[in-house]
Amino acid sequence: MAFKPVYVVDGTRTPFLKSRNMPGPFAAADLATIAGRALLARQVFAPDELDEVILGCASPSPDEVNIGRVVALRMGCGQKVPGWTVMRNCASGMQALDSAITNIQAGRSQLVLAGGVDALSRAPLFFSEAMVRWLAGWYAAKGAGSRMQALRRFRLANLAPVIGIVKGLTDPVVGLLMGQTAENLAWRFGISREDMDAYSVRSHQRLAAAQDAGHFVAEMQALVDERGNVYASDDGLRRDSSLPNLAKLKPFFDRKYGRVTAGNSSQISDGASWLILASEEAVDKFGLQPLGKISDSQWAGLAPEQMGLGPVHATTPILQRHGLHLNDVDAWEINEAFAAQVLGCLRAWNDKAYCTEQLGLDDALGMVDETRLNMDGGAVAMGHPVGASGARIVLHLLHVLHRTGGKRGVASICIGGGQGGAMLVETQ
Repeated sequence: MAFKPVYVVDGTRTPFLKSRNMPGPFAAADLATIAGRALLARQVFAPDELDEVILGCASPSPDEVNIGRVVALRMGCGQKVPGWTVMRNCASGMQALDSAITNIQAGRSQLVLAGGVDALSRAPLFFSEAMVRWLAGWYAAKGAGSRMQALRRFRLANLAPVIGIVKGLTDPVVGLLMGQTAENLAWRFGISREDMDAYSVRSHQRLAAAQDAGHFVAEMQALVDERGNVYASDDGLRRDSSLPNLAKLKPFFDRKYGRVTAGNSSQISDGASWLILASEEAVDKFGLQPLGKISDSQWAGLAPEQMGLGPVHATTPILQRHGLHLNDVDAWEINEAFAAQVLGCLRAWNDKAYCTEQLGLDDALGMVDETRLNMDGGAVAMGHPVGASGARIVLHLLHVLHRTGGKRGVASICIGGGQGGAMLVETQ
């Protein structure tokens, strides 16, 4: 069955705000609501004319588990517009888009607001299992004697918290932190510390140049907190990023032999991103002027310990279906989970053994023209609010194509657990 294109009408995102070891100024629902209200306010249709709202989120707070519905109501979409939440780790925002595409292609929806959000600075702290078991015994104790016995069993070590973000970034099947999987790619493809740091410096330089040139103005919705502080741009940018500065950082995930540091990894961040997707019928009905269309999508699985190569496995089938070579693509957005991960993808495509053994190809696909890759920087410099990034790269890719006169782009993302997602987008 041919992929019936789905149109991207408009989109916006918040600035990505770096986590600074304390809860950030906005909850996830706040971020998504502020951005969504601004986006819907400039449309020719009313919010209650949407068919559904789909929001990707990897770490919703306990009081907003179905955050898609919570935000839909807060944005003024009305009680009759369904709102729901999807979760595919780092690709949750892209999954929201794909879920919208599926429903539009099936004729169940015509006009959908889809995107992603996470406020990772607010990831919870949990009691340890030892503390939970002690509390259970304490509440079950009857009488002073039983409670005194329970108190004697208490240990201060029970109070050590379990950090939710660390749990969330650890693969439960292979027991590896995401950064350790990046170390695997560095070892596999001979990616040096200098390679990673140089890539990271370039990400910061490109983001700085893009901010100075105003390349994010059309897609950014500023935030204002309850104290009147304004957040108008991604605040993780380091304009002083340099090889000497990054060389001072110690490896984080493998402290003795590793190469992956906080400086060549994506930043833990808070942020939201939305796109409005429409069928051709909805475009005609409302007289919409789309930014472009999503022409194909693909999901792929691979070994969890090699999860960073997901973009290779997801993108290659799209290229094959459309008879495209790597550099037939005018612009690329590959989410920068880690510098080693993006570099690993580039090297895998250029490695004959990998392409023949893992992708079933006859030869290596070759090298991506890096001047077309993440032209305005990526998650190493701007941050990676897990649920939002998959939607952000699709939205920004369309803006890049319009700015550069390109016609075709690929957005792709690696996914914890050993998966990859990719979308082919085209301008009108």
